[in-house]
Parts: sequence; structure tokens; C-alpha cells
Amino acid sequence: MRKIWQLQEAKNKFSSVVEQAQSEGPQIISKHGKEAVIILSIEDYRKIMKPEGNLFQFMQKSPLHGVELDISRDKTAPRNISL
Repeated sequence: MRKIWQLQEAKNKFSSVVEQAQSEGPQIISKHGKEAVIILSIEDYRKIMKPEGNLFQFMQKSPLHGVELDISRDKTAPRNISL
């Protein structure tokens, strides 16, 4: 079960906060009554930071996959500007 720790309590019981993050999931630390930070186990952190697949797979999952895009270049002359 996740617990919301007050900052002072989390400082005093940091080992417990870490152990609970590893065994029970993310632990929230509040400061002045407002949620401020979260402590994650390294496994949870890696799950959210690990990219799923490579760039090609990411592009295939895109909602724009299969949409025909016009990528031709406009061959008209540039506008004249005075420097």
C-alpha cells in the first residue's frame, strides 16, 4: 500500500521509505501538506523510462501511420528581399 509521508517523517525513517518503495510501490513525500515528490524502486523507474521498441516500431504505432504525406519540395523561386 502506498503511503504519504510527511517530509520530516520520511527523513527520519528513510530506510523504511526505501524498503516500502521496493516492496509495496511508489512512496509519496509531502511538504507543507502538499504532495511534493515520489520515491520509486529502481525497477519501477526503469519500467517507466525504458522505451518500448525502437524508433521504427514507435513510428508504426503512430496514429499517423499509413497517412500519405506530400514531402515534395516547392521549386518556385524565393521572394526578393532588400538587405
